[in-house]
Amino acid sequence: MPDEVAPRWSRSRRGARWPLRRWLTLAVGLLVAVFAGAVVAGSLAIAGLSDARTTIVDRIDPAVQEALRLDTALVDQETGLRGYALTANPEFLAPYTSGVDRQGAAIGRLRQIIVTRTDLLDRIAAIETEAQRWRADYAQPTIARIQATGALDAAGTEDGKLRFDAVREAVAGLQAQLDAAREAGRADLASSANTLVWVCVAIAVVLLLVFVLVTIVLRAAVAGPLAGLARGVRRVADGDFQHELRVTGPHEVTELAGDVDSMRRRILDEVSVQRQINAELDARTEDLKRSNGELEQFAYVASHDLQEPLRKVASFCQLLERRYKGQLDERADQYIGFAVDGAKRMQVLINDLLAFSRVGRHARDREPVRIADLVAQARANLAEAITDAGAEVEVGELPTVLAEAPLLTAVFQNLIGNAIKFRGAEPPRVRVESERDGDTWLFTVTDNGIGIEPEFAERVFVIFQRLHGKDAYPGTGIGLAMCRKIIDYHGGRIWLDPEPDAAGTRFRFTLPVMTPATLAETERERVET
Repeated sequence: MPDEVAPRWSRSRRGARWPLRRWLTLAVGLLVAVFAGAVVAGSLAIAGLSDARTTIVDRIDPAVQEALRLDTALVDQETGLRGYALTANPEFLAPYTSGVDRQGAAIGRLRQIIVTRTDLLDRIAAIETEAQRWRADYAQPTIARIQATGALDAAGTEDGKLRFDAVREAVAGLQAQLDAAREAGRADLASSANTLVWVCVAIAVVLLLVFVLVTIVLRAAVAGPLAGLARGVRRVADGDFQHELRVTGPHEVTELAGDVDSMRRRILDEVSVQRQINAELDARTEDLKRSNGELEQFAYVASHDLQEPLRKVASFCQLLERRYKGQLDERADQYIGFAVDGAKRMQVLINDLLAFSRVGRHARDREPVRIADLVAQARANLAEAITDAGAEVEVGELPTVLAEAPLLTAVFQNLIGNAIKFRGAEPPRVRVESERDGDTWLFTVTDNGIGIEPEFAERVFVIFQRLHGKDAYPGTGIGLAMCRKIIDYHGGRIWLDPEPDAAGTRFRFTLPVMTPATLAETERERVET
């Protein structure tokens, strides 16, 4: 799809669909409205239940209790007066007197509790009126008469009982009304509780329906398009760069699809360009490999083929020196010496170059080798030089690695030999040690020799590069270059530590740790070879 078509397609889809923000606002608004309605309905139901409970607990039940106290106070008045009338004993008036006080207190509390019930207030007023009438018409006259005459009034007690029945009937009416109010309150309480339960059930059902509805809508309007976009992106990510991303849904999703599709088209263009570049790089790499192979072959052939003519030149120069030494003038002898020395040095250089070119050309099977054994072999090869220099070679704990033993032996022989060659005034002391560093072994070879300046840390690894004249120290300057080539061939690296702890030189190099996986890989390569 051309670039100018994609924006129009996105805009047309954008106009046909709501934006994602609007869908989310609608969903959140609907949920908030439902929650608000649920909160209001639940609050009303709880308020009704609370009112019914308050009516029962805080009004009706206390009123019933006070009505019982009022009834007890009135009965105490009647029984106390009857006992006084039958015995004329003043002690029997105590229940009557306390009953009058308790009656007033109970009526006062009743009026406070049922202040909103006018029918019950009228009933209380009637009880109070009947009680006052009974006391005025019967109780007070009877007490006054007995106190004045001291005569008993057994016959009058029946009349007083009949007069007190009106009070009893008024109290019974109050209790009946309170019992009816209690039953009505209990019914209201049960109804409010049932209403709360049904409201909770309705809220749960509505919330469930709303959640299901919102889920279905969001899944169809948002999650579905996003899933389609994700499938398309995964398809493109898996390598199908020709797959065009087309999704419907909120315009944010369509814009994202358009952006990803635009990125896909750019990737296609870049992949096309990169393929061309890779093809060119592959061609250049093959040329470079062929050139390197030819250079290595040339170095090998040149160093090998030069051996014979150089040996002939050196041999005849030596014969010339032996036969005519002393027969010619001093300058002729000097010239012949120069020729012999140059031929010998050329032989050494060619031999070193031949050894350097052979590293990695004829790979042997790598086997587990103990580095301590290789160091011991290198010390044995340098035994004469070690003895002549009075050198000490200390060896720490060394691991076992996968390697070609002759090549690594040459590394340690070069490093220890250099420590002996470039020694200072004190006898040479060489320390060989190792430590584990993740997936590699870190080897360190330290000496107390003349040292190397930090600015020459890389130059010493360049072939035929020397820091001293050939008259000061013998050699061709190829030893450290060969060490680097051998370590690189084994998958490690070697460098000069620029800041040793003491005077001297410290070389460090790494080798891979031998693991079951590397052993298996080596065995597989050996079988394939």
